[in-house]
Parts: sequence; C-alpha cells; structure tokens
Amino acid sequence: MNAALAPSLTNADRCDRCGAQAYVRARLHAGGELLFCAHHGREHVPALADKAEILDESDRLTEPPVTSVADD
Repeated sequence: MNAALAPSLTNADRCDRCGAQAYVRARLHAGGELLFCAHHGREHVPALADKAEILDESDRLTEPPVTSVADD
C-alpha cells in the first residue's frame, strides 16, 4: 500500500467519547487532539471546525473490503 494513501488512523485509535474505532481526528490549534468515531465526529466536528484541524476518514466505512488472493 502506498504510504501516502495509507490511513493515518488505525484500529488501535479509539473514540474519546465511547471507545469505538476512531475515524475522525481533531488536532486542536491550542494543542492536543481528540479522536471520534464517525457518529461522534458528525456530532462534534461542526463545533470544532474553527478550533482544530480535522482529519475525517469516515469514508473508509463505505469502501469495499480489500481482499488478498493466495498464490497457488
């Protein structure tokens, strides 16, 4: 996978509100960051838009799964 296309959030990143997998990162201009699942991201990002740099990877939820083909 091309590093430029690799998601920056991994399965280990968890929502600060509920503990589900995080798909949204808000890096606060004042310092620190918040992680949100897609649901809580939709809820909180509008209020943070002018206070943080937002990375939203929630579109990964609708991408088809990547499958690998075993060599025979």
